[in-house]
Amino acid sequence: MEIIKRTASVFVLLLAFVACKNESKETEVISESIEDVKDTIEVVKKPVVKTMQQIKEELAVKGFKTFDYVDEKTQDTILMQQYFMAFLKSGPIRSQNEEEAELLQEAHLNHLGKMYELGYADISGPFGDDGDIRGITIYNVPTQKMADSLANADPMVKAGRLIIEIHPWWAAKGFSLR
Repeated sequence: MEIIKRTASVFVLLLAFVACKNESKETEVISESIEDVKDTIEVVKKPVVKTMQQIKEELAVKGFKTFDYVDEKTQDTILMQQYFMAFLKSGPIRSQNEEEAELLQEAHLNHLGKMYELGYADISGPFGDDGDIRGITIYNVPTQKMADSLANADPMVKAGRLIIEIHPWWAAKGFSLR
């Protein structure tokens, strides 16, 4: 984004400078400047594309478990990664008053927000019924021990309002919810 801002500033300065020149030179400078800006923007827009093998190797270096297979229908190589699904269940201490429960809920949401910002959690949410399992969080970390540690750092868990049950869960890299 900084490159685009700088390029735009240079472009504006060039326009101001050439405005004092004759029209044929102005057209030439503007055309060259537009091409420079266009090239810069195209460089910025192009995402870095990694091969499945590169992604697999990067995950292995970080300690993640993976495996791949070839989809028979598409012939694409599908890379599977192990995640950890934390089930947030009703805990033994649910006697907090309304104000305490609201403060715990705010701290709980802040904790989950921090997990997303740090890249440790990918998706989280409550269930729509009033059952024992209150919600889930999917942790994108290399070990169950790490997922357990992060989940148990949740203020709701520390207060006993929720307890955690964690299971390894496999999902394909690059696929999104529909």
